[in-house]
Amino acid sequence: MPPSTPSDFFTRHHELLRRAAEATMRRDFWSPFPESPSTKVYGPQAPEAGEAAFRAHLGRSFVLAGHPGETLVEVGEVSPYGLELGVAYPDVTVEQALAAAAAGAPAWRAAGPDIRAGVSAEILVRLNAASFEIGHAVHHTTGQPFVMAFQAGGPHAQDRGLEAVAHAWTEQKRHPVSARWAKPQRKGGEVVLESRFTPVGRGTALLIACNTFPTWNSYPGLFASLVTGNPVVVKPHPRAVLPLAITVRIAREVLAEAGFDPNVVVLAAEAAGGRSAAEFAVDPRVRIVDFTGSTQFGNWLEAHARQASVYTEKAGLNTVVIDSTDDYQGLLRNLAFSLSLYSGQMCTTPQNLLVPRGGFLTDDGVKSADQFATDLGLALDRLLGDPARAAGTLGALVGPDIAERLEQAAGLGETVHPSAEIAHPEYTDAVLHTPLVARLDVADRDAYTREWFGPVSFVIGVDDTAHALEVFRETVGAHGALTAAVHSTSQDVLAGMERAALDVGVQLSENLTGAVFVNQTAAFADFHGSAANPAASATLTDPAFVTGRFDILQSRRPGTSEGGSRD
Repeated sequence: MPPSTPSDFFTRHHELLRRAAEATMRRDFWSPFPESPSTKVYGPQAPEAGEAAFRAHLGRSFVLAGHPGETLVEVGEVSPYGLELGVAYPDVTVEQALAAAAAGAPAWRAAGPDIRAGVSAEILVRLNAASFEIGHAVHHTTGQPFVMAFQAGGPHAQDRGLEAVAHAWTEQKRHPVSARWAKPQRKGGEVVLESRFTPVGRGTALLIACNTFPTWNSYPGLFASLVTGNPVVVKPHPRAVLPLAITVRIAREVLAEAGFDPNVVVLAAEAAGGRSAAEFAVDPRVRIVDFTGSTQFGNWLEAHARQASVYTEKAGLNTVVIDSTDDYQGLLRNLAFSLSLYSGQMCTTPQNLLVPRGGFLTDDGVKSADQFATDLGLALDRLLGDPARAAGTLGALVGPDIAERLEQAAGLGETVHPSAEIAHPEYTDAVLHTPLVARLDVADRDAYTREWFGPVSFVIGVDDTAHALEVFRETVGAHGALTAAVHSTSQDVLAGMERAALDVGVQLSENLTGAVFVNQTAAFADFHGSAANPAASATLTDPAFVTGRFDILQSRRPGTSEGGSRD
């Protein structure tokens, strides 16, 4: 049975919220949502029921009770694995969406941080229960391998959402609800004021989602906005609407059960080629914009959505500096997997590998840049030699633009590991490509100073490690990055790379040779991205990501000298 009052959700989830807030301060491992798609964890019927729930959406209208929009739009979602989804969604205009969201805002604002955090926690718990349904939706809209889609689209995304809830909840409660101010006077009694302090959201938030990680990249902004008292218009990528439509449905159900207008969360789906994101973004009623995607549109939003707090995650030049290693084979295996995971279609995948031309010291002797490039290609072949294993690592290319980029990259420098198309053992229509590795020199700036999103990486010859650090500072300082890594047995080199990473504002990984990879981050522990370089304007773990979504407003009145404070 649904709770009788909104406060029941806060009571139910208070311990979860307390533990999440604690985890944001400790930064150790903690996850309330199990990542294993196991029947032992989610129940014996969960996988079958989740897939059935996903397939029940296909070829039908997606119903959102009470949602604005009288007609439907079929956005044309087609799975990278060949399945045509054929789902139709409510077709809303900018005016309809913003008017509906605004109507739900006053009661949501009045609810206060505790109630909003409790309702948001309930949404996340229900999303977790729907992880298999969402996992299949992510799998068939992004091309991620299913296990990755389940984890990144489900529990890992839910972790990131809960982390945002915890940050937003604690930041709003940093100040007292009320206070009594008493100033002694030289003559007469005190001057007394009684004040009330209320966290107030900035206004309607616009969430512009990406194709490749529709939930993982969206939940931080969605839940940070909700907990800080802002209604949210969710604008999915046309090729990946279904995962966020399921999210919006569950959010609206919980909001309605708690007695709030479900239009506190609105879905704004449109077919490819639509321009509503730009129209929404510059509307004066939109006060917050979250965006993940291309540098071009991210820069446009930052320049034109001036009435809003704009949070972007864009492109960058993820870079690895290789100086030396005491585990050469481990380095190769780790890098090969990092380049292959989801066919490099991650904002964190390494692109530029800076290697001394004359070679670097390993436990297997000195390896030149050319030898390293050859060995990396062999490591990729070993990793991806079995078709079933390759499919489970690579997934499918999310769209034809990735394949076109691969063709362009084949004309750069010397291709030391060509990209090969391989057959998926289950889906004959899926397009799978192994990574392309090209050998460049540091002089080939036009090639490696742009992002090649997808399975494209460059082994770039430099003079020495000092030169590599110089190139790293210059390129990442100018173009940004989401990740950086270094391999070295020298403490001096590691310290130098850390200073360089601090200077250009990028997260750094050192000597990863085992089961941790540079392109993976964990909620509550790792800091994803950085607002300190051009690749992002703010990230979840940047305090401004939360505090820019609300203000503390004060109302005060004269009090009495007898004491007491305003309730």
